[in-house]
Amino acid sequence: MTNIHVDITQFRGSHYDFGYAQGMTLRDSAVLHNRQDNWRVRTPRFKIDEHEAENAFIQFAPGIWDELLGLRDALNMSMQGVLRDFGHYRVNMKPSGCSILTGADFMVRNYDYHPLTYDGRYSFFQPSDQGYAIIGPASRITGRMDGMNEKGLVMGYNFMQRRKPGDGFTCFMIGRMILETCVTVDDAIQLLKEIPHRGSFSYVVLDRNEKTYVIEASPRSVEVRQAYICTNHFELLKHENRHHLDDSYRRMNRIKEENTGSINAYDAFRLLNDKGKGVFSDLYKSWAGTIHTTAYFPKDLKAWFALGGDQEPVEFDFASWLKGVDVAQKPIYGDLDTHLGIANMN
Repeated sequence: MTNIHVDITQFRGSHYDFGYAQGMTLRDSAVLHNRQDNWRVRTPRFKIDEHEAENAFIQFAPGIWDELLGLRDALNMSMQGVLRDFGHYRVNMKPSGCSILTGADFMVRNYDYHPLTYDGRYSFFQPSDQGYAIIGPASRITGRMDGMNEKGLVMGYNFMQRRKPGDGFTCFMIGRMILETCVTVDDAIQLLKEIPHRGSFSYVVLDRNEKTYVIEASPRSVEVRQAYICTNHFELLKHENRHHLDDSYRRMNRIKEENTGSINAYDAFRLLNDKGKGVFSDLYKSWAGTIHTTAYFPKDLKAWFALGGDQEPVEFDFASWLKGVDVAQKPIYGDLDTHLGIANMN
C-alpha cells in the first residue's frame, strides 16, 4: 500500500497572479521535479507552436493564457517549457479509465489513472478578472480532471481512445475551459463543438436545471446524447472506439445493476468508492486505477472528495467559500494498493 495525500489550495485574484502564486509554490516541489524528470526519460513526440497556442487560448479562455504567463515568470522557464508542462495543447496522453454516474442533482465520479501523473492538489479559484470560480482537483496544475463552477455546472471526462490525435487541447484543459467559461450544459455542448480536440473523450456535464448530457468528442466529430452513466466507450461514435472494451462494459453494467433510477447520492458514492462493489479499480500499472472519487451537487454548491477506496467523503461548502469563508487547509489522506510513485511525493 502507498499512502497518498492531496493539498488544498485556495486563491482569489487575477489569472496572472494565480499562475505566479502556483509557480512560487511549485519551484522546489516534487511535482515539478517529477514532471521534468519524466520528460528526460520520454522525449516529447510533439511540437508546440507558441504563437498558435497563444491564439487558441485567446480565442477560448484568455485568462488561462495569463495564468501560464504567471507560471513562466515565477518559474523562470521558457514559454516552450511552460506550454510543454502546463499548456495542454498538442500534448500526447496515455490511456486511462474512469466511471461516472449522475442523478437529477448530483454527479459521482471515479478518476482512474496512473499515480505518477497525480498532482495531489484540490483547488479553489475565484478569478477577479474574467471567468467563473471553480472547485475541483487539479490536473497538471492548470487543468481540471473534474469539477464544478459557481453557476452550478458540473463536469467530468472519460477517456475513449488515443489513435489519430488532432491539433488541439487535451481533456484536462478542455475540462477547465468548460468550467471557466460555461453556465449551462448547452453552453458546454457549444464549446465542445467549436474547440479543437487533441484526443477522443466523453465529457459528462450536469447543471442546476437537472440536465445531463454525455458529449462524445474526437478530433474529427462531436456527438451528444442524454445518459446518466458513462465509462470508457462511445455509444454514438462507435467507429472511434478501441478494440478492447470488456472492462468498460463490465463497469457500466455493474452500475446499471445497482442503479434503479432512484439511487441517492451517498449510495452512488458507495457504489463507485467501495472496493467490493465492482466499479473501483486497482489497475494502477495499466493506467486505470482509481485514485479519487468525487461528488458534486450543483443546486447546493457542495462537493465531496475521497482518496483511495472504502473512504468516507470530505465535504466542501463551495457556496460559503464564494462568500469569503476559507476551508481548512489540512491535507486529505488515503491509501492506494500499489507501490508506484506519486507525482507530489519524493
